[in-house]
Amino acid sequence: MSESRLYSFSPETKEKLRKFRLGTSRAKDPQAIVYIIDNKNQEIRPEDGEVYTKMDELADELPESSPRFILLSYPLTLGSGRLAVPYVLLYYLPVNCNPNARMMYAGAVELMRNVAEVNRVIEVREDEDITGIEARLQSED
Repeated sequence: MSESRLYSFSPETKEKLRKFRLGTSRAKDPQAIVYIIDNKNQEIRPEDGEVYTKMDELADELPESSPRFILLSYPLTLGSGRLAVPYVLLYYLPVNCNPNARMMYAGAVELMRNVAEVNRVIEVREDEDITGIEARLQSED
């Protein structure tokens, strides 16, 4: 069975994904939204709709034992002096997460990547991976 039949997005969520992608390309600050997979209906949806602009606040909000998808638009100046706004999917997979949740998110990561239209997926495991994401984005560009 393909992941597109296992997991779903509501039309509202698809529209929010599109608006976020288009609306963040000119933002001056980082923009991040946390997505979860609803256990009851296997729907991928925003956790609470909050847009985070500070990586330390985002890191503080993430659960210690549950995976999440985080859409991140992060404006930065590259070593060449060029401005860039990488649009990436952070795949938050804490070390001590439940194996069932780990499998569920692993099965949905490519679908989330495709529906959100991101170029890159970056796996993060702990707070420091989130708060230090700028260095990682700099080094990979």
